Amino acid sequence: MSWGGFKKSINRAGTQLMQKTGQLERSEDVRFKEEEKKYREFEKHATALLKCSREYLDSIRLMAASQARIGDTIEGFYSDSSEAAMVASTYKRAVEELDARTAKELDVPYRATVLDPIGKLCSYFPEVNKVIEKRGRKLLDYDAYRSKYKKLADKPSDDASKLPRADREYNEAKLVFEALDHQLMIELPQLVDMRVPYLDPSLEMMVRTQVKFAQEGYEQLGSVQRYFPDPIRDQYAAGQLDTQVEGVLQEMRGLSICGGAAP
Repeated sequence: MSWGGFKKSINRAGTQLMQKTGQLERSEDVRFKEEEKKYREFEKHATALLKCSREYLDSIRLMAASQARIGDTIEGFYSDSSEAAMVASTYKRAVEELDARTAKELDVPYRATVLDPIGKLCSYFPEVNKVIEKRGRKLLDYDAYRSKYKKLADKPSDDASKLPRADREYNEAKLVFEALDHQLMIELPQLVDMRVPYLDPSLEMMVRTQVKFAQEGYEQLGSVQRYFPDPIRDQYAAGQLDTQVEGVLQEMRGLSICGGAAP
């Protein structure tokens, strides 16, 4: 920070202190605060959306990769040519293909239609925030110079040059502040209003991606069922397998090695 910038920071800190103690008039800023509040809500939700969208892509990648590892592990249980071994091998191929298709068919389109547009939108927030912060600093300058001018106008100094100089400083500070204020009062509502038309396509593609992933997963895993013996497929369709699985789990719970009652 330059010496001039340091002096301005000190002066602004003094202005804020005097305003808090009621020694210096503070400009009413209600309209701007309302617009800034709307913008802050938009910024918060857009930033959270970007974070969640990234996490979703990471999650489905991880899930697909985990399924592939599960398939490889299950196949390792069998070393014969039984029906169960065939099902395990088929399952492994299905989840490996799903993992490969996730990387090839989902990752790139999702980035292009969801992550990149939302990320680009969020990249503007730091620049907008800089302008808002600058406006705040210029408002402090404006209040300080206005107060200085009023005091000299009410009680003229022996130095006749002070009042014209204070008037000039006040008007310059007013012009700078009002220019920034005008810019933000126009652009902040425009930025907030554009959120729906801008984000709608990305949100639609996000849903389409989820549907596509779910459908492909269902189709890939559903294809494994035809390798099950007919009785098992019938039991699955009738919901009987759930009961059988629960029965086996109950028997396992009764074993001492699985946390059953101590002898």
